[in-house]
Amino acid sequence: MGMRSEEEYSEEDLERIRGVVNSGIHSVERKPFRFSLLFLWWIVVAALGGAAWIFASSVGAV
Repeated sequence: MGMRSEEEYSEEDLERIRGVVNSGIHSVERKPFRFSLLFLWWIVVAALGGAAWIFASSVGAV
């Protein structure tokens, strides 16, 4: 089943739909994206990768 076009709804139905879409979880204010957190995760992943490489080279796998 596909979506209906707006012409198939009455004006009252459209107002109810808009009311639901603009309320509750659909209108949550979100914090701006923090690039510092992304950079921190990049450092953590790089450190774990480096530690894994050092450990592998110490046991002779690399």
